[in-house]
Amino acid sequence: MRLLSGIQPSGELHIGNYLGAIQQWRELQFIHESLFCVVDLHAMTVPQDPTDLRRQTLTTSATLLACGIDPSRSIVFVQSHVAAHTELTWILTTIAKMAELERMTQYKDKAKVTRSVIPSLPASPELQRGESRDLGRSRDSANVGLFSYPILMAADILLYNAEVVPVGEDQVQHVELTRTLASRFNKRFGQTFLLPKPHLPKKTARVMGLDDPTKKMSKSAGANNYIALTDDEETIRKKISRAVTDSGKDIRVGSDKPALSNLLTIYSALTALPISDLETRYQGKGYAALKQDLAEVLVTALSPIREKIAELMADPVELQRILKTGASRARAIAEPMLAAVKERVGLITS
Repeated sequence: MRLLSGIQPSGELHIGNYLGAIQQWRELQFIHESLFCVVDLHAMTVPQDPTDLRRQTLTTSATLLACGIDPSRSIVFVQSHVAAHTELTWILTTIAKMAELERMTQYKDKAKVTRSVIPSLPASPELQRGESRDLGRSRDSANVGLFSYPILMAADILLYNAEVVPVGEDQVQHVELTRTLASRFNKRFGQTFLLPKPHLPKKTARVMGLDDPTKKMSKSAGANNYIALTDDEETIRKKISRAVTDSGKDIRVGSDKPALSNLLTIYSALTALPISDLETRYQGKGYAALKQDLAEVLVTALSPIREKIAELMADPVELQRILKTGASRARAIAEPMLAAVKERVGLITS
């Protein structure tokens, strides 16, 4: 079966991204015909500095390759390099319903965030009066792309007749919308699209913030919250040494030990050692010993990735050759599908 997944080039990728997604993509590419897309068009649903967007697109591409996504086995490409994504998006937009998009929970969440990153936007009269605050945020601050990006995601998937779509739980709703649009199109215009299925990752480490273990690790939460895949050895050791811990001295997992649970989870995920073994190993030892060893585990695991990213970024011609080849392979699948869609809806093709 064909698999497609995408990742936004928005900020540094961290160990949460690696353990929660990229590591499993590396395994899945040996099971499925796989396409991995750096979704730069999705990133534009929030304000982007053009220079940063270009740099992050290349860095994210290099990171996927450095983490073991093999361009000779999988198709690795940049979304905007395949024009069929935007063409199919418009066609799907004409059969999507406003109510379906308004139900997307991520839109509601992201619309709230958007206002905080565009503080210069004037407030609506409702906001000035302190009324309908969430509605004011979503209408005044969110761009249309943020509202309609689930349709672009549907186009990403349907363009390649991808049957397997690895997503987190927060994205399942979008895959369901994709299935709805595919079914609606098939019913109206004839059988065209396969219906994709969300592939929830096997139980993996839920990596929390180093400075706040009650929330997921996030690149937007500040440098001390996460370990980036590009962090050097000294930075890794400093961040782990500063990571918050819990009261008491015993090293174990538990609801009353969120910080220790997080550190042990990361340790276990990177070494494949059961957490119970780690609890035994550090019985009677202090937090400093655990942190020192965990830092070394991270250095050992991430150094080859960091070095490979640097190698790829130092040779932009080769990196862009890989992406150009990937885009060409993607277009070979996407363009015949788009041509079939255009024919079915009555568009005259040139």
